[in-house]
Amino acid sequence: MVPFAGWDMPVQYSSILDEARAVRSNAGLFDVSHMGRFELKGADAATLLNRIFSSDVQKLQIGRARYGLICNKEGGIIDDAILYRLGEERFLLVPNAGNSDSVSDWINCWSKASDQVNLEIVTSQFAMIALQGPSSSKILSRLTSYPLNSIRPFRAIETMVSESPAIIARTGYSGEDGFELMVPALDSPMVWQRLAEIGAVPCGLGSRDVLRLEAGLPLHGNDINADTNPYEAGLGKFVDPDRKDYVAREALVDIHRGKSRRKLVGFNMVGRGIARQDQVIMSGETRVGIVTSGTISPTLDRAIGMGYVRSDLSSASTQLYIDIRGRLVEAEVTKLPFYSRRKSE
Repeated sequence: MVPFAGWDMPVQYSSILDEARAVRSNAGLFDVSHMGRFELKGADAATLLNRIFSSDVQKLQIGRARYGLICNKEGGIIDDAILYRLGEERFLLVPNAGNSDSVSDWINCWSKASDQVNLEIVTSQFAMIALQGPSSSKILSRLTSYPLNSIRPFRAIETMVSESPAIIARTGYSGEDGFELMVPALDSPMVWQRLAEIGAVPCGLGSRDVLRLEAGLPLHGNDINADTNPYEAGLGKFVDPDRKDYVAREALVDIHRGKSRRKLVGFNMVGRGIARQDQVIMSGETRVGIVTSGTISPTLDRAIGMGYVRSDLSSASTQLYIDIRGRLVEAEVTKLPFYSRRKSE
């Protein structure tokens, strides 16, 4: 257990690599209650969210979810988050734990113009449990009568799970099929225990980080932050800047028109060694970038990483070197994601 963003969080229950393998082959269970849960209600809720969220919230249909970015006026990424539309005037925003205060401050900054929006932070009222892996649907179906196959990716419904009211969303952060459940905090130990008894393997932060990196998913604070913009981070497809009321519109339009000097890339380690955050990336004798994430992939059986490099060095198969404690270790740029689940799953 370790302290993380004001929470006590499990790094691992058994072993990080075993837990990661369990998610890829069966199903893993993650307590992600540290993630923020903001409920926004009111006639102007969609209008407010449309000002701060990177995609057009007005087009988001009830029962659907969308991944997007919350950017400052300069185009820097305050946070990345998932937004759920639960009703015509009811939304649930899930920011990262360490950015909850920054996101709530940003929302409040732009909500002053309207009294038709109510922001309630319900993080402590509801636990959040992620069930991830190819057996997730089979396991969860034991605890709910709702037809899970009807919930397509990035959809959310409200139903009962093991006698507890719950929001079930087909979302996750592992690169596998799976669900994220939001249940009343007092019911969460019971729901967790029953999922574990049926066969889901408890997993910690360590395996979650391995899985998301294998899937090429960025981590705020590592791969993206307020000093990075969506286009250099490869997240431009999640940006719709053509809304006049969008607070980051002008900055992101200008950035998109220009040419990014750096890009976030994935790389495989060719030589022996594991790249770690903040290690220098070299091309010949020239420093060309910085590592943002790195680990051993149990699924691919090799060391992998992500980092920012000069744009002219971002093509697949480009040879680079990582400075690992004064030793230059060869690496090769590769397309992201490193791992994609088979469509038949």
